[in-house]
Amino acid sequence: MAIFTQRLVSLPDFAGALHRGLAAFGDALTSIVEHNGRLRRMQWLQDMSDEELAERGLKREDIVRHVFGD
Repeated sequence: MAIFTQRLVSLPDFAGALHRGLAAFGDALTSIVEHNGRLRRMQWLQDMSDEELAERGLKREDIVRHVFGD
């Protein structure tokens, strides 16, 4: 007669591993977005006043088109 042992992963262990995996994935996406040069440029332009934008020939509603327009 053979004896089999089986180890079941408990639900809390699985949930914790899933949580850690999703958190790591979210951190990776956040890092990608934060290091994207276009997004940094867009934020830089959005932080300007309307007068500063006008000096550069831009309107606030045209920032996205200007940065991602290629």
